[in-house]
Amino acid sequence: MTEPVTLIVQGDIAIVRLDNPPVNATSTKLRAGLLDAVEKIGEMNVRVAILYCVGKTFVAGGDMSEFNAPPVEPHLPDVVQAIEDSPVPFIAALHGTVLGGGFEIAMGCAFRVALGKTRFGLPEVHVGLVPGAGGTQRLPRLIGLGPALGMITSGGLKTAEEMLALGGIDQISTAEGPLAAGLEFASDLPSRPTAISQRPCPTIDAKELEAMRSTLEKRAKGQQSPLHCLEITLRAEREPFAVGQPAERALHLNLRDSAESRALRHVFFAERAVSRPALLQDATPMDIHKVAVVGGGLMGAGIAFACLNAGFSVILLEQTNEATKAGVTRIDKLISGGVERGKVSADRAQKMRDALSASTDYAKAAPADLAIEAVFEDLAVKQAVFHKLAQHMRTDAILATNTSYLDPELIMAGIENPSRCIGLHFFSPAHIMKLLEIVHLPETSATTLATGFDLGKRLRKVAALSGVCDGFIGNRILAAYRREADYLLMDGAKPSEIDVAMRAFGMPMGPYELQDLTGLQIAWANRKRQAPNRPPSERYVSIGDKLCEAGRTGQRAGAGWYRYEDGARTPIPDPYVEDLLTSQGAGTARFSAEDIVNRILAAIINEGARIVEEGIAERPLDVDMVMIHGYGFPRWRGGPMAYAREKGIDQIREHMADVAAQSPNSWIISKMLA
Repeated sequence: MTEPVTLIVQGDIAIVRLDNPPVNATSTKLRAGLLDAVEKIGEMNVRVAILYCVGKTFVAGGDMSEFNAPPVEPHLPDVVQAIEDSPVPFIAALHGTVLGGGFEIAMGCAFRVALGKTRFGLPEVHVGLVPGAGGTQRLPRLIGLGPALGMITSGGLKTAEEMLALGGIDQISTAEGPLAAGLEFASDLPSRPTAISQRPCPTIDAKELEAMRSTLEKRAKGQQSPLHCLEITLRAEREPFAVGQPAERALHLNLRDSAESRALRHVFFAERAVSRPALLQDATPMDIHKVAVVGGGLMGAGIAFACLNAGFSVILLEQTNEATKAGVTRIDKLISGGVERGKVSADRAQKMRDALSASTDYAKAAPADLAIEAVFEDLAVKQAVFHKLAQHMRTDAILATNTSYLDPELIMAGIENPSRCIGLHFFSPAHIMKLLEIVHLPETSATTLATGFDLGKRLRKVAALSGVCDGFIGNRILAAYRREADYLLMDGAKPSEIDVAMRAFGMPMGPYELQDLTGLQIAWANRKRQAPNRPPSERYVSIGDKLCEAGRTGQRAGAGWYRYEDGARTPIPDPYVEDLLTSQGAGTARFSAEDIVNRILAAIINEGARIVEEGIAERPLDVDMVMIHGYGFPRWRGGPMAYAREKGIDQIREHMADVAAQSPNSWIISKMLA
């Protein structure tokens, strides 16, 4: 195996090459090799040292697989300090993504030269940490306190051009590679500047700081690491580096053991594992070029836009010329919106428009490699769509339904070559929401599944595999969430109390605010569909049905669980709902916010466990990814199954026992919580 660090001397230049694939992470072996090279260079008679990486990127962070164990020497702060203190000045020759520990190493160097497409960041906040090798103390001294706070608290990236403008790098190079860029810079080496750690830190206006703090608190929604990043970075303004850097390191190590960081590190690895289910082993995806999208409503238009943006040609199919025209208009508005927001260039927008066609004739779908149905949630309507598609498309072309609840096996019944049939459940708005549930039918082939996951990757979505059940993974859990919320409601909690409690937990909205936003009629229609199969012993709460019967279907109607004045979106508690609850026999029990959260989370976790036990989800992490990326479960909690492990299964079991006692004969308890 190649050593991660190689030192060679070329004339009066020492060259340090890092090679630790795939992203040159700062593993123990790499740190040890780099420190050894720095010490050897300090004893050499050379003019300058160049530090560069092979592969696609410069050092893109630390090795998080080491974060669960005690840190091992040499520690990264010591390596960075050795580089900064070296009698031989170092040039960091940068390319790819210069992240976390990689950026900290670069700031230890006397000079930084980057290729044009290089990006920079300190993303530790995304895994519940603060930088740990001087990043919060050097970056403000390098580019200014305001820009540094923005980068560190958000974990966002900056381009080479932005870093050059801020003074973060010395040059953007057009050389063929990082080593060539470093050698070019070394040929006309400027005078060595003051070490970054010894530079003064610019101040920030107090009003600007308070505005930043307020915005950060609102955006964090309970996550603590952005606020930790803010406070530790501010120490660069008040204290010398020799005080601030050890404080940063101590906080970094302390946060490694926090529940928040464990949860976020779980999410980091789960997001990479979710797209590699066991069913895909050795499967090769089909090559997709042209996609047919059936239905030009909000969902279909979003799917079509996402496919166009990913470089596919799209044929939109609708029933009438009027509907076709409306669908094309929706897609065009999404393209124009992308241009206005700077997400789509004018040239790219024109290519997307050129790649879109529309028709009422299903024969136009004949050249398509994949068809995605996004029509009304009605079994007969969907069946008719696929029988028409099957008449005109190749027998190996993939047929996908976007159904949210209906059984894909019934939708696809009678289709020739059922191995090509699949569920692709997008979430609205489809061009924005990250989740894509990929539903495998009993006869779906591994090739078809692999193609679905490849599509998800090309659409930049988090794809999760689900088996067939009512609601698949996400909507099935959502139904359990809403059911327990309704039970709490009928036992005495108010809609606003439940919503406030769940928002405090970290959800973007409570269940009743969310229903008002999306429309109560959607869940109402689903409840009516499920009614024939509902167990007679199950407790059923009909308040939502009665609101719909009264025309109170949510924000668009001006009233739902709340009322809304003059088209505003601010929910106002409504005596109408309180009177309705009283008339339907609602209890008067009082629940604390903690009680509400514990009971709702127990119902969610119980349903997630059942889904895994039934084989609908392959792993608990699939449940976590669905709930985070499709339903707003707080990322910093790790997802419901990770949250259950963190809190302790025994504690969740007790809460679920309370839930079951509250509504006897209404819950099937998972094996995990039995």
